[in-house]
Amino acid sequence: MMKRKNTQLRFNLSASSDKIFLKFCYFLFFILLLSCESETSKKETSVETTPAKTEASTTEKSTSKTILIFGDSLTAGYGLDDVNDAYPALIQTTIDSLSLGYTVINSGVSGETTAGGKGRINWVLNQKIDVFVLELGANDGLRGVPLNETRANLQAIIDAVLEKNTATKIILAGMQLPPNMGEAYTNEFKTIFPELAQKNNLDLIPFLLKDVGGIPELNQADGIHPTVEGHKILAKNVWAVLEGVIRT
Repeated sequence: MMKRKNTQLRFNLSASSDKIFLKFCYFLFFILLLSCESETSKKETSVETTPAKTEASTTEKSTSKTILIFGDSLTAGYGLDDVNDAYPALIQTTIDSLSLGYTVINSGVSGETTAGGKGRINWVLNQKIDVFVLELGANDGLRGVPLNETRANLQAIIDAVLEKNTATKIILAGMQLPPNMGEAYTNEFKTIFPELAQKNNLDLIPFLLKDVGGIPELNQADGIHPTVEGHKILAKNVWAVLEGVIRT
């Protein structure tokens, strides 16, 4: 009799355990089901929102055009504590204040000659450029580079820009030299820029350093590179031509 009771008891316990285990399995399946639905919901949300973000990003990029200023230490802001005091950054501030939708890229390299610019132009042209400001030549003049080389290098840069995109608008920044370089050399150097501008139908900044060059209080101790106040005037000289180009 005792054996039969023990057997019945073990059977009841086993049956009870099976029921508990079965309930646990149902409960676990229910939790996993909810988890899957939650994960699916997250993925659907992600799929739905990603295109919207991409479209917004594309739209934002498409509304901004690029102005690249390709130059030497005058553009790079040599000697300034903050590159934001250099004239390209000041022009960006003006453009932003007028909501004109252009981004200014400072592509100035201190010590750059026209030969150096010719050597790096193809790398620079890997990006889309709407307006190209060419500010090179001063270092050629100060080093006494033969003028025919300076002229040929500037022409090669102009050709490279237009070959990449004929729609790119080019502005050439004119430069002049101090008289101690010799009258003949100085005079011929000065004519390179307006002649190239006329030949290639480019907009011309007659003299980048107008009202700055040769004025001690607007230049650093070397007498060549503008101070913060000097760069403000350079920005005005460039903007006087650039504004008309980007508004057309």
